[in-house]
Amino acid sequence: MIFALLVSILLDESALNPGDGTNHQGTKTPKVSRSPLVASCLCGSVPADELETALRALDSRVGAPARSLHNEGEDLIRAANQRESEAWRKIASKEDWERYREDKLNALRESLGVAIEVPRDLHARVTRTFEGVGYRIENLVYESRPGLLVSANLYGPTQPPASMPGFVIVHSHHNPKTQGELQAMGVTWARLGCLVLVPDLPGHGERRQHPFVNAESWKGSFRAGRQDYWFRYVTGMQLHLAGESLVGWMAWDLQRGVDLLLSRRGIDKDRIALLGSVAGGGDPCAVAAALDPRIAAAVPFNFGGPQPESRFPLPEDSETSFNYAGGGSWESTRNLRLSARDGFLPWVIVGSLAPRRLVYGHEFSWDRERDPAWKRFERIWEFAGVRENLGFAMGRGRLSGKPPEATHCNNIGPEHLKGIYSAFEPWFKLPIPDGEAKERRTADELSCFTAEVRPKPLRELLAAQPRPRPKGEDLRKAWAVILGPIEAVEAKPSAEAVSKLGEGTATKLMLGDVPLLMLSPPGERRGVAIGVAQEGKAGFLKHRAEAIAELLRAGVEVALPDLQGTGENGSLGSGRGRSSGATSCSSTEFMLGRTLVGLRLGELRTVLRFVRSRSERMALWGDSFAPTNAGDRDLAVPLDAEPFPGHAEPLGDLLALLGALFEPDVKAVYSFGGLTNFASLLESPFCYVPHDVLVPGALRAGDLDGVTSALAPRPVCREGWVDGLNRRAAPGGPGSGPAKWLIAAVRR
Repeated sequence: MIFALLVSILLDESALNPGDGTNHQGTKTPKVSRSPLVASCLCGSVPADELETALRALDSRVGAPARSLHNEGEDLIRAANQRESEAWRKIASKEDWERYREDKLNALRESLGVAIEVPRDLHARVTRTFEGVGYRIENLVYESRPGLLVSANLYGPTQPPASMPGFVIVHSHHNPKTQGELQAMGVTWARLGCLVLVPDLPGHGERRQHPFVNAESWKGSFRAGRQDYWFRYVTGMQLHLAGESLVGWMAWDLQRGVDLLLSRRGIDKDRIALLGSVAGGGDPCAVAAALDPRIAAAVPFNFGGPQPESRFPLPEDSETSFNYAGGGSWESTRNLRLSARDGFLPWVIVGSLAPRRLVYGHEFSWDRERDPAWKRFERIWEFAGVRENLGFAMGRGRLSGKPPEATHCNNIGPEHLKGIYSAFEPWFKLPIPDGEAKERRTADELSCFTAEVRPKPLRELLAAQPRPRPKGEDLRKAWAVILGPIEAVEAKPSAEAVSKLGEGTATKLMLGDVPLLMLSPPGERRGVAIGVAQEGKAGFLKHRAEAIAELLRAGVEVALPDLQGTGENGSLGSGRGRSSGATSCSSTEFMLGRTLVGLRLGELRTVLRFVRSRSERMALWGDSFAPTNAGDRDLAVPLDAEPFPGHAEPLGDLLALLGALFEPDVKAVYSFGGLTNFASLLESPFCYVPHDVLVPGALRAGDLDGVTSALAPRPVCREGWVDGLNRRAAPGGPGSGPAKWLIAAVRR
């Protein structure tokens, strides 16, 4: 078995005969012959002995840590709010605000993704036109970045005036550009002499990244109308891995939409407005408007202050108690990466529009008197001396209510348009219409792509991007940057409890906030294997008792820590999917400039520091006990499908590789059930890998093959790989083959 070979790494140097060989990742390592010990362990399985039985029956519980990552994240979010509020209180002039604003906008730009050049030519083409009473619709396609096509409807007057305002309307996550309220706004403003562009956001409408168009698209029961929204989760993960962000790509598309408007004859460059519809459209609207000074007015709904989910009325102390930063969730367009660390909180993004014009939008009723963000906006616009450039739009009722008491809408409804019309009348010299247009076109009529003009999947564009291949110290530096804090800390063991385990001992202790189980053989310790997995120490005892027993009989100690969010330390909950507590916590860590992988790596390094005092011969053992999805199973399912495909658990493999990368005295690595590479997540519009193993920018830092190669000449064996769909991508099970490179590790 492979674990017997791990024993031989740590103990049996005399049996090694170097030669030439290659590991699973293509790294040259010495060829070895088997020692008698190894040969005896490869003879096949044997009946469970008393030690294995005792291991399986061992109660591995140590105790919960004093604090969880969830608690720590909440504390750090509060600290970010306090820090930026203190900075706000020191702002006493327009000049103070502008300095503060520019620092935050620069940080926002850095967080959104890799900077590219603005295209000189959008390659816009009109694929169909319609004429109505007083208006005209062009179905068009433009290229916002190389290979990325945007579908959009452009509404304009039949008889264009000499000078026209131009509006870009950002649809919500409910429905794409064809939804009735969007059509009503397009036709109404076109009849008033405006150009109105309504594009599909990435992943929505004609640009959806999944096949579930309607109820007939899948054999089971599912919510067809929610799939575009929910698949933002997968697209956001794929973009993060490439060092990009979904809101960044959305905002870029919108800015290129402004380019398109400005290319049209008669457009007034001083009358460009961007409107972000309720529920998800306000996020990219605010970001795009903050970064693009050509946008003269913005109407971001539900972004910057209290949300539809907020409890009303707001408390009297909302200035100090309000959570300005928000919290992490799978919906990455709102909880922006690095926002809490670098201080570009939503209210700062919205406030940065001053002295330009803002309509602060709320889908439901609004507690204006207690809204702390609104008070800040009033002061910012007063600094600029243009308080008249600040307006608002609001609805009625609460999110929990029903129409007509609550003004639910798909995009922007009639109640909300009242405030927008009132603001646009003096700003853009637009008359208030008598009512909204009633004409509607079908989704097919408003479709822009044709048999000749088809978009490439976003994931294919990401996969085709050139990737740096850093090596050596450059690779370590690249991973250190994207992982966030990864340093070990001084931690003294506490709360030790020792019990007999056969002729050896089982010691339970807390190492800082890490529950740790040390399984020690009798007599002299001759090496330590440190095992990490999502299921933690209990998973090792349940699934790998035979391997642990072999290590102990050979004199190798086994250390099993429960890192944050794993095993007994699983304070993030048991869910692993889109709406799980683990995903929320992972997203919060992105906001704080950290990653759960990096924080767990820091804890593992703390464990290694402790173990190093017991033995200099250390090997890392990363494992997964998660079932894989069968290769013949249909994995192209909606995100609310039942039963849902199982998630991979590649954390053990990932931490074992990274632990060895940053700890050069680790002698060898064995892992099972890891990802082939993070790049495998780009091979499909579906993804069955938990969010909390993501490392933003991993594809640009060398990916896992780069990390593995960097460990040479140390032995590395990675078995039982899975791809982004949690399908087995490499044959065999744990302990299936003799990883010869492991045998030679210690001898060098």
